[in-house]
Amino acid sequence: MTHPAVFLDRDGTINEQMGYINHISRFVLLPQAIDGIRRLNEAGVKVVVITNQSGAARGYFPDSLIDEVNAHMERLLAGGGARLDGIYTCRHGPGEGCGCRKPRTGLIEQALQDLGLDPIRSYLVGDRYSDVETAANAGVKPILALTGYGRGELEYLGPSQKVQPVYVAADLLDAVEWILADLKRAG
Repeated sequence: MTHPAVFLDRDGTINEQMGYINHISRFVLLPQAIDGIRRLNEAGVKVVVITNQSGAARGYFPDSLIDEVNAHMERLLAGGGARLDGIYTCRHGPGEGCGCRKPRTGLIEQALQDLGLDPIRSYLVGDRYSDVETAANAGVKPILALTGYGRGELEYLGPSQKVQPVYVAADLLDAVEWILADLKRAG
């Protein structure tokens, strides 16, 4: 049996967007992140983070910091009763030509396989049009969150983009409410 899933971009969607998180103290959850993720957990929807993290490849911080930040994120979420079903990270630089760096679909494909997920009943929430493009490339429904870079992306890049989100959300919790209603409508 395959499950619906919500793929989440990390920086700008779950936590404040502040460029490279080059120290754990710079990781700050957005106010609605815990509630949104917990609501998905309670509804039986798998929650998977997919994130480009090229800072280590660029020499900005040690590779181990990526794992430390992700573990810190999981602890903060758990403190509010929320959990992730997986975290998939592209650690390559943009010029390395890997298949996992968004907007390529390698991270989603791996999660679909590992976790038995149904792409037709799945969504990707992110704050960039590259997230919207990733979703479309992987056959999941794209949602643009207006947190992080989202508002500027929508206003300045959105009109020229071929692929548009199925929903524009104020934040992660707004996206989750729309997703849960959409899943209910679909039966």
